[in-house]
Amino acid sequence: MTHQNYARSIELPKEQIFPNLKNAKRFAIDIGGSLAKVAYSADWHRRAPIVYDEPDTEGSIYNVAETEETMVRLHFVKFETKYIETCLDFILANLIDSKEFIRDKIIKVTGGGAYKYKDLITSRLGVQVDKEDEIECLIYGCNFLLKNIPDEAFIYLRHGNPDYKFQGVDQDVFPYLLVNIGSGVSLVKVESDTKFERIGGTSTGGGTFWGLGCLLTQAKSFDDLLELAENGDHRSVDMLVKDIYGGAYNSLGLGADIIASSFGKATRLDGDRFQKEDIVRSLLLCISNDIGQIAYLQARLHGLTKIYFGGYFIRGHPLTMHTIAFAINYWSKGEIKALFLRHEGYLGAIGAFLKGANEEDAEKYCWGENLAGSSGLTSPNWSCAQEEQLLPTNFTPNFDLFELDRLERPVLACPLLLDPSSYFPDTVDLMYDIDARMYWLKCFEDSVEKTVALAIKSQAEEVDVEERARKFREKYVGKLRTLLVNPCAYGSLTVRSLLDTSSQCLAEFLFPDPYSQQKVQESELALKQLSGHLSYLDTLSGISLHIQLARGLLAGNVFDWGAKEIRELLETGHFSFKDAQNKLQERPWLIDDLDSWSNRLMFQPPYRCAAIFCDNSGADIILGIMPFARHLLSMGTEVILCANSRPTLNDVTYKELVILVKRVAELCPVISIALARYKLVVMESGQGSPCLDLRFIDQGLAKAMVDRKADLIVLEGMGRAVHTNLYAAFACDSLKVAVLKNRWLANRLGGDMFSVMFKFERSQKTVASPSMT
Repeated sequence: MTHQNYARSIELPKEQIFPNLKNAKRFAIDIGGSLAKVAYSADWHRRAPIVYDEPDTEGSIYNVAETEETMVRLHFVKFETKYIETCLDFILANLIDSKEFIRDKIIKVTGGGAYKYKDLITSRLGVQVDKEDEIECLIYGCNFLLKNIPDEAFIYLRHGNPDYKFQGVDQDVFPYLLVNIGSGVSLVKVESDTKFERIGGTSTGGGTFWGLGCLLTQAKSFDDLLELAENGDHRSVDMLVKDIYGGAYNSLGLGADIIASSFGKATRLDGDRFQKEDIVRSLLLCISNDIGQIAYLQARLHGLTKIYFGGYFIRGHPLTMHTIAFAINYWSKGEIKALFLRHEGYLGAIGAFLKGANEEDAEKYCWGENLAGSSGLTSPNWSCAQEEQLLPTNFTPNFDLFELDRLERPVLACPLLLDPSSYFPDTVDLMYDIDARMYWLKCFEDSVEKTVALAIKSQAEEVDVEERARKFREKYVGKLRTLLVNPCAYGSLTVRSLLDTSSQCLAEFLFPDPYSQQKVQESELALKQLSGHLSYLDTLSGISLHIQLARGLLAGNVFDWGAKEIRELLETGHFSFKDAQNKLQERPWLIDDLDSWSNRLMFQPPYRCAAIFCDNSGADIILGIMPFARHLLSMGTEVILCANSRPTLNDVTYKELVILVKRVAELCPVISIALARYKLVVMESGQGSPCLDLRFIDQGLAKAMVDRKADLIVLEGMGRAVHTNLYAAFACDSLKVAVLKNRWLANRLGGDMFSVMFKFERSQKTVASPSMT
């Protein structure tokens, strides 16, 4: 392949509908001996809802329009280092809008190529090169991924069910051993963000496998070698223990099938009789086993129990991971598990990029994975899935795509959690629960057409709206069918991840808030009913009042466009707040802690501060949450109303809630006074999901919880209190409230449609201070 043809074959993430590839703002390059990785950020122009704090011409409570919002997205692309000259020309032609723009710009470059190709990069791109230490960038990138990307690390179990066991976000990262397998291998002991040392290595690494593999088989690429290895049988080439002893060597603990000598049988037979697949598999096992043994010995020498393997040698290849995992398990007698990283090949590039970004930006931005743009881990079932037409005939898994979106504000772990290190947001892991997985994947695929129709309706005047909706359908259905074949593809598979992927795919194709007008209409209707509802509540006291406040909270939560059965009721246009109250399960509820909650309010001092995570717009927030918050305020409790930072389904957003609270204050003196005195505040949660991951909430909200000494957290709705956080433990009192609006889920939990979850749990521990994640 010529350099020119190779350059043309490089595929960057497709433009889809945003022209960002010609407008890269910052680069970092990690140039290894075999592969080079480019990290580049570019502006992503997307639509975003803008909420005006004024009625429109028809007298709506607020006006919603759309504006163009500029986001920053981080992309990655790789190429073979031997083609670096042509690839630099490719970068100049495809990623840079104007050579004048980057003249004298400083870019971060790491890896051995930072020294070898410094002058070439400077002359071709017209930039200054700032060489960054390779090991430092590796550690910086690894720490970032472990702390910020959910389910980055995993244990691989070949032929397991499932194959991947994800480790969540590591709140206690250090110490660990990082084994970076590039062309060669480096072993680094990491004790903190700034304290680490290279404690060993070996020259037998990925370059060895690639080089010897090409010499032995005439293969053309690294991927070709991996494919050969997957289809080979090393036993025809390797000498096993049983080939020497006729069976196991039990006194030394050596099983019959343990490799005694890699390539040992090559001395006994004519070399032409060996299949190239068998040769490459033997080579892969030879190198992987040695790396695994060296890693274990170094970990034991330095007292380390966590070993992370990274580098493009692994690149998610199942056989490679299995071999390394087997070696670590064998040598440690099962005491240590090999840990792998979903994005192992990009550690150095991520580290170099973030070092440059943090030096240039006054604010330290946070980044989150874009599930719509990132590819997943591979599975042995792709060919089978295509035969059964579960995937398109031209579909091929791509492990190389990784995209991060820069978040507008920093995020922290919620300080109200009892133990952030053991917190897992999701109630059900669909990787393990096969029945639940099959139900929810089908449920979400069945709902796609409704989502498409709503998206089109929300922008009916746009010429390209149907084409964008079609692309959304294709992408999201493709993701769902990928998960049907390989539930481990993108990390832990949960209802939360499926909802989040839908929202991100909608945003990708410029449908930021399909429910915007629906939310306005429902909020208008609810506001007209509020005064009468509050007057009725004011005639009650004691437990009678608490029962009606709870019923109002629950009835409001019924108005959920994300639930199929409820959507069918709401689409009739004749479903009222009273109808919702009548649908509720009679007491005793499925989970019924109302009496305990009422006793807490009546017989103990009022709470200092309640953080209430709100759910839907309309009746839910206005007729459910606001009267509930009003009662707490009247008792002297400060209230933080927490709303999504970004739109999803018909959930109320922070910008909308700010306006709605002002409108409610015009009708209610208690709310008005509390708002004026900052006893009632509206804050953004930092999330854009119907579910709630308390590992990542807005930094300002986390600080307010601590400053105001929050001693009550209220989680409302199926997404926040059932799909996530049902079993979450808090260092303060917690109230989890939801109506089950999915018949399958209700039956699963021992109830029926409109069963009620009213779960009140007392504090178990003193509230901790927030810590960065």
